[in-house]
Amino acid sequence: MTSVPRLRAEGVRLGYGDAVVVDGLDLDVVDGTVTAVIGPNGCGKSTVLRALARLLPTRAGHVWLDGERIDRMPSRAVAKVLGVLPQAPTAPEGLTVADLVARGRHPHQAWYRQWSSDDEAAVAEALAWTGMTDFAERAVETLSGGQRQRVWISMALAQGTDVVLLDEPTTFLDLAHQVDVLDLVEQLHTERGRTVVMVLHDLNLAARYAQRLVAMKAGRVVASGTPHEVLTADLLAEVFDLDAQVVVDPVAGTPLVIPVGRRHRDDGPRATALARASVQGA
Repeated sequence: MTSVPRLRAEGVRLGYGDAVVVDGLDLDVVDGTVTAVIGPNGCGKSTVLRALARLLPTRAGHVWLDGERIDRMPSRAVAKVLGVLPQAPTAPEGLTVADLVARGRHPHQAWYRQWSSDDEAAVAEALAWTGMTDFAERAVETLSGGQRQRVWISMALAQGTDVVLLDEPTTFLDLAHQVDVLDLVEQLHTERGRTVVMVLHDLNLAARYAQRLVAMKAGRVVASGTPHEVLTADLLAEVFDLDAQVVVDPVAGTPLVIPVGRRHRDDGPRATALARASVQGA
């Protein structure tokens, strides 16, 4: 696996209005990996993703894409390399699945190059690959949550970018559909060679599907590395204020977080000891 970063943030400060949300951010997105950004609510995960996607300008520092400052690159050039799936995306009412996926081809078009057979083939291939061909003429709003996510991933696939950013792609989905979407993301990486960065809340799913984790707290990166390097009891205490045990997932061999309780609760040493004993005996 190569260690060349496709995306790099150096000394980045981000915010909204007068509020600074992220400060002093240094982050490398390694080519050919799936990276999951984890951390408590409000720590700046989605804000960082917006900056990496050039949707939010930096107040200090820079974001680099393939060695170029992303804020100096033409929008079309960025869109040919970088695809973004925002949190809870919505489509215009009545828009069909095929029409939404076709929008992924816009960066490849210009006044001298309109819709072509290549675009048609890219859309058809994306729909087939995600299993959505039979839904091509359905309105997007008539689909289930899991199906809609597959359609948005189809659009990113049709866009033909090497790097895909996903902001909480499993939000509002039940566990079965979360696994379904993340299996598709894994295929996007292993079969299509995409470099993926995604924001996830579920630590165990993040450990199972990502090769690298980036843990954030209060707008800063606390740790980054493999799931085994990042998901430790000490880090969970520091980042999530969580008393937990980390064991090996018997299916995937990845870290499995078993919560014991919140560390700030003064339940007494006896309660904590009992909780630990119950986990160990499980």
